[in-house]
Parts: sequence; structure tokens; C-alpha cells
Amino acid sequence: MTTIKDWPSQERPREKLLSKGSNALSDAELLAIFLRTGCKGIDVVALSRLLLTEFGSLHAIFAASEHEFCAKKGLGQAKYVQLQAVLEMSRRYLQEPLQKGTTLTSAKQTKDFLIAKMHAYPYEVFAALLLDTQHQIICFHEFFFGSIDSATVHPRIIAQKVLHENAAAIILVHNHPSGDPTASICDRKITEKIISAMQLIDVRVLDHFIIGHQKTTSFAEKGWI
Repeated sequence: MTTIKDWPSQERPREKLLSKGSNALSDAELLAIFLRTGCKGIDVVALSRLLLTEFGSLHAIFAASEHEFCAKKGLGQAKYVQLQAVLEMSRRYLQEPLQKGTTLTSAKQTKDFLIAKMHAYPYEVFAALLLDTQHQIICFHEFFFGSIDSATVHPRIIAQKVLHENAAAIILVHNHPSGDPTASICDRKITEKIISAMQLIDVRVLDHFIIGHQKTTSFAEKGWI
């Protein structure tokens, strides 16, 4: 049976990453580097492709429960623990630059931080970054959980926290567990209600991000704020 060791060096995932960079690798090749080995009768890249087909996406693999993950061919508790450790390190890496007192200077940095915070929730979470007059981070606060609609998001609760922290501006964020970050009519109405409430206490809403699996919607980029 042909193995990855028999492949041309430039086609092997590890060698390809070293020569061309991680962006040049497919999802299956990246997963193969993480898995390291295949199983009886199947090499690690073929196994990775099979897993992506069965789960549907990398996100689905990352979000799988221990039972769901370990039930698949070639996987087990050791790899599940390893994956959770890698995911947590990634989250901490993305969150580290945006600690209390950090000034927001990059839209990408802010977006990466919010994605790291929000993308893995299996249910909707509505949160906000609270900022001072210099747009330095005061705190990140999760306000509402579950199915997010105009009845469950209360601007007065957000206002209470903003006043308590003496914030001058906020960035709103919530996730769509479906993976589609398209803003609904309800999302836009909620944003308008919060903007109106914040105007009464002289606090700016700088943006509202909706976090999906692969994409993120920015209300500011759309011209809605």
C-alpha cells in the first residue's frame, strides 16, 4: 500500500506547509498534520477527507462533542483532548492582544478577538465590548443567551452595565450558530433600539458584528451604523 512517505516531498502536507506556508494547504491537509497518522488501510490525508465529508466541515469537527468525535474512525479520546487544547490555545492567542486597557487600532484585530470569543457557542449569545473615551477596552460582557430577538435583548440592561463601567462607546456582537452571519430584520431592529438607548446616555455604538462559521457581518462596513 502506498503511504504519504511514498509521495513526492512537495505534496506531503508537512513539507508543503514548510515550503509554501499554511495558507497553501487544504482543510484536509491541515487536519492531516494534526492527526499525524491514519489507520489500517487508509493514509492520514484520505482519513482527513473522509472525516470532513462525514462531519461536513472543519467547524463541525471542532464543535463536536467528545462522544461524536470519538465515534469516528481513526479518532479517540487522546486526539479529542489534543484538539481541545489546540482550540483553547488558539482562543487565548487571539484574545491576548485585546486585554483591559488595550486601545483598538485594527478592525481585523477586533474581529479576530470577537470570532475567538463567540464562534464556538452552540447557542446564540449577545455581548459587547465596552470602551473608554480613548477606545481602550474596559471589558467584554455577555448579556443575553439563547434565541436572540427583540423581546430578549433589553437595552436598559446594556445601559446599566455601560453606566456602571463608565463606558464611552460599545461594539455589539452576537453569533449565529447556523453559521450564516446574514443580518435579519430582527437583528437590525435590535441594533436600532440599542443605538437609540445609548444616544440618551451619550454613548456611541461603533459597530455590531454577527459571527458565523466562515464569515462575519459588520454593520459599520454595511453602512448601517
